[in-house]
Amino acid sequence: MRFQKKPTTSWQKVSKWYGGITKGSGHYFHEHVVNPKVLKLLGLNPQSSVLDLGCGTGALARALPKGIPYTGIDIAKSMIDEAKKYDKDPKHTYAIADVTRSIGAPKTFTHATFILSLQNIKKQKEAIRVASEHLVPNGVLVIVLNHPSFRIPRQSSWQIDETNKLEYRRINRYLSPLEVPVNMHPSERSSAVTWSYHVPISAYSEYLKANGFVIEALEEWTSDKESAGKKAKMENRARSEFPLFLAIKAKKITPQT
Repeated sequence: MRFQKKPTTSWQKVSKWYGGITKGSGHYFHEHVVNPKVLKLLGLNPQSSVLDLGCGTGALARALPKGIPYTGIDIAKSMIDEAKKYDKDPKHTYAIADVTRSIGAPKTFTHATFILSLQNIKKQKEAIRVASEHLVPNGVLVIVLNHPSFRIPRQSSWQIDETNKLEYRRINRYLSPLEVPVNMHPSERSSAVTWSYHVPISAYSEYLKANGFVIEALEEWTSDKESAGKKAKMENRARSEFPLFLAIKAKKITPQT
């Protein structure tokens, strides 16, 4: 593969913190929700190979069956350094690159993924184009997002209806594309800031179609946690009704033009 020199990103500053919460099997939701369900959607076999775009600290890599060739790419060198510390599989390689720009060696992978990374990429359509470039015909792309309908930074929140004893999601904006700064440690004045890029679900459909993909499946994943105490019933019901994640499985059916 051909990789660009010294790409920059706001995520460079939070790699040690993020690496600390995603080491081993990954963050709680990686281990209990995301990775198990992603593996089912991927449907890997011994001939499979995986390209993980925006791989972060490699949480997906460590969940893969042993022996599956894997390449993780991230724009943040510090994230790649963290990934290499925890991943010792000889079939796994990592590289630093901007995944919105062509990186050479096209059409070599059977599977590609964006696992909780695409919403941190401003040029999302271009990133999906890169995935298309590197997938073989009929290759599979799996995208996992913080649910665009219910988890919009600064534009969604939990609210309580005391009259009806219900917890619900308040959504202030949805259809408008948004570029939102996110304080990684809200209680700290000097907190590092990363960026989240919100678009509605229809935009992802448009991006996939433009790059030769057809959507095969949409899945919405809820949290498996349970509350205790006086508000447990209300909270558990809300948790089961409003999914944390949206997963999209798409197949590359036409060559990219």
